[in-house]
Amino acid sequence: MASYCPKCGYKLKIKDIKPECPKCGVNVLYYKMDERLLADADKVEEEHVHFQAKVDRIKASLFGSKAAIARFALCFVAIGVLFLPLAKVSISGPYIEKSSTVNLLFLYEFISKLDFDAVFGFMKSAVLGKVFTEYFAALAAVLLSVLLVVINLISVFFSAQKRSKARNIIIDSLAVISASAGVLMFTKFSKSIVGFFPGAYSGKVSFGSFVFIGVLAVLLIVNIVIAKNGIPVKYKQCYISGFPAEEVFAAREKGITLEQMRAERDAENAEKAEAQAAEEKEPVAAE
Repeated sequence: MASYCPKCGYKLKIKDIKPECPKCGVNVLYYKMDERLLADADKVEEEHVHFQAKVDRIKASLFGSKAAIARFALCFVAIGVLFLPLAKVSISGPYIEKSSTVNLLFLYEFISKLDFDAVFGFMKSAVLGKVFTEYFAALAAVLLSVLLVVINLISVFFSAQKRSKARNIIIDSLAVISASAGVLMFTKFSKSIVGFFPGAYSGKVSFGSFVFIGVLAVLLIVNIVIAKNGIPVKYKQCYISGFPAEEVFAAREKGITLEQMRAERDAENAEKAEAQAAEEKEPVAAE
């Protein structure tokens, strides 16, 4: 990247190794160093103002009201409920007798070992196609609801803005629908497969699934309440060059620069200093 003289704009070359500009003679390194340092400080303070505003909005999203705190807690409750028994599955056959409790850990292990090619192959079968379609639909719906819960937790951190209200309601609504669809499709699959393999398989939805749907429904209601009432955001007072940040931004919109604000402040301080000095001299003059 090319370097230029800060005073005359001369493009410095590799051979220009001296600190002085070969055209105007100014010291390139120290020319208006105070002004440049002040400008850098102003830039850092302004970036801090924007960053602090984001932090304040995140705090409000999580703890800005009782409803916000309840929402944040419910997100973790929804994840915790997934460790409860969601369903129970039993398989019986020659030399096989196995019962499993379906929860988040079971699903993770099951998905990691699942042969999707075989499942899709069964779905194309003329005999078992419908059964395994219901099986895959139940699995996909449950996994979607789990994914939406995680997305909802992330979304909660950025929920103090207006556009986030509809987003959270949509996420929770889809989570309730997908979780309910998962329960329905699992029940249908369990009934259908029993017709093909009577006595070899049994599957039943457990209480954890209904608790999970209930928590999601409550979470949806809380987000609707928040969307209606809003969340107050308490912004921390930040300063730029000693001025309140909001005053600097308001002045900038009017075309007033920070340099002009500083010059005006310096002039006012000088007038106050002169007036104070004059008041201190008056008693001496009277004597």
